Amino acid sequence: MINRNNFCSLNPLIIVYFNKITKKIMKCQVGVTLVFFCIAIIKSSLFAQTISKEELTFLTSEWKGERFPDGRPKIPDGLLTRAKSIGIDDAWTVLKNEGYTNQFEGNWKMVKNDVPVIGRAVTAMFMPSRPDIEKNIKERGTTKQGRKGNTNAWPIETLTKGDVYVADGFGKIGGGTLMGSTLANSIFSKSGNGVVFNGAARDLQELQNIKGFNAYVRDFHPSFLEEMVLMGLNAPVRIGDVMVLPGDLVIAQREGVLFVPAHMAEQVVSTAEFVTRKDQFGFEMVKSAKYTTGQIDSEWTDEIKTDFLKWLERHPELGKMTRAELDKVMSKRTW
Repeated sequence: MINRNNFCSLNPLIIVYFNKITKKIMKCQVGVTLVFFCIAIIKSSLFAQTISKEELTFLTSEWKGERFPDGRPKIPDGLLTRAKSIGIDDAWTVLKNEGYTNQFEGNWKMVKNDVPVIGRAVTAMFMPSRPDIEKNIKERGTTKQGRKGNTNAWPIETLTKGDVYVADGFGKIGGGTLMGSTLANSIFSKSGNGVVFNGAARDLQELQNIKGFNAYVRDFHPSFLEEMVLMGLNAPVRIGDVMVLPGDLVIAQREGVLFVPAHMAEQVVSTAEFVTRKDQFGFEMVKSAKYTTGQIDSEWTDEIKTDFLKWLERHPELGKMTRAELDKVMSKRTW
């Protein structure tokens, strides 16, 4: 090992060589430091206005399934398809009985009354504009993030098939039109779905011409968007009396909009599906006078369970169910 005393006695050529090696090592260390610094800058600019993946994962820690790269829970497409066939009343009841009492918001205006909107929430939060803040956000978005257009178009860039664009526009109507026909067409082409806006939209006549599209908004207004700026993207937002998180299952029907936490989606859908089957079975049994309404609406006997499973076999369009699955759902009956 080289100490200070014997180092000075070394051949001068060795000392020169040692110094060169030391300088190279120092340069490498500086280079590595710069690389990590640049990565941090790039990462912070790419995810500006969003919460971190770690924070989103923490907030949705009950979800144990697949996630998008940004941490948003990815409810399976098959479950989204099944959710299109359940009733919002049944889904709401399941949530309420599990303690989720602030998940429904009503009083909406729609483009079409007969087109439900079902999918995973992509959330955006808008606030009243302030010149200095809006200037900084737009400059960062256009120069460092490759954003284009006004900030109300930025959430659309993140949409994938099955997503629902959910935006809190703090209920603003005049000057609060978060979407017109051009953006609506872009939204539908990317997500195949509609929107839920705690705000307004414009171009109602053109929106009605987009087949399969629907919008749940507070109102329609002919004005353009003004004095509003995007302050949060894929972060928790408030829609009326509901806290909505990215990845929540959105069930929007004529009655209103239900936001189902991602980890509750399977239970809510499965239970609501059973309630639909049970109701149809009950209607037929009461109509044929085989069982009374009292028998159908109380705890089922083994005989009723056996008849239900046989009836279900004759209706394959309603899906399959084993005796064990039936016993399990009936044991938790709170609807």
